[in-house]
Amino acid sequence: MSQIYLLVEGQTEEVFVRELLRPHYECRALYITPIIVRTSRGHKGGVVSYNKIKPQIDRLCKQDATAHISTMFDLYALPKDFPGKNSPDWSKQRTGRQKAELVETCLARDIAHRNFIPNIMVHEYEALLFVDPRHFFEWADQKVVDKLAKVRQSAAPEDINDSPHTAPSKHILSAMPDYQKAIHGPLIACDIGLDAIRADCPHFDAWLCRLERLAG
Repeated sequence: MSQIYLLVEGQTEEVFVRELLRPHYECRALYITPIIVRTSRGHKGGVVSYNKIKPQIDRLCKQDATAHISTMFDLYALPKDFPGKNSPDWSKQRTGRQKAELVETCLARDIAHRNFIPNIMVHEYEALLFVDPRHFFEWADQKVVDKLAKVRQSAAPEDINDSPHTAPSKHILSAMPDYQKAIHGPLIACDIGLDAIRADCPHFDAWLCRLERLAG
């Protein structure tokens, strides 16, 4: 069995990995363990600066050379000190996927461990929920579903942009003010299903393909 330690932003991603990804991949001899990033002593969750993240990735890569380390960080609001964001090539990237790939390339170069597989979500975790907004209906009324469906009709999930007003999570909160990220987020994703998410989110799918190759 191949071990993958997955450094995630918070509880939402931790539950998503535990409830959807890990059960799916255990039968393929891939065991994924989510680990919430530490922001300070005694506090977990949130990517506040690369200087706080790099030592955690480095430590995980070194502590078990037989395991692989990956990440699940949002491109939206990613700190400016992350590799790639301060690159002169950043402004040349036209799409969220291109920006994520630039950060991943620069991040891999900076970490420089062979067992590290960087992954940046385009533009954030909530983009996955736009694959099928109908699954919000269990938690909200039809008006909410209709508003989110309209957003989905105008763009593919990973193309919903990253401005402070129109990022995926901002659209959801605008339509559904009582949306609770750590509760609704993983449950809705599980209802949508991994196959549907992968079909509509090519960058996310490409990352999972890389993980699957670890199983041989």
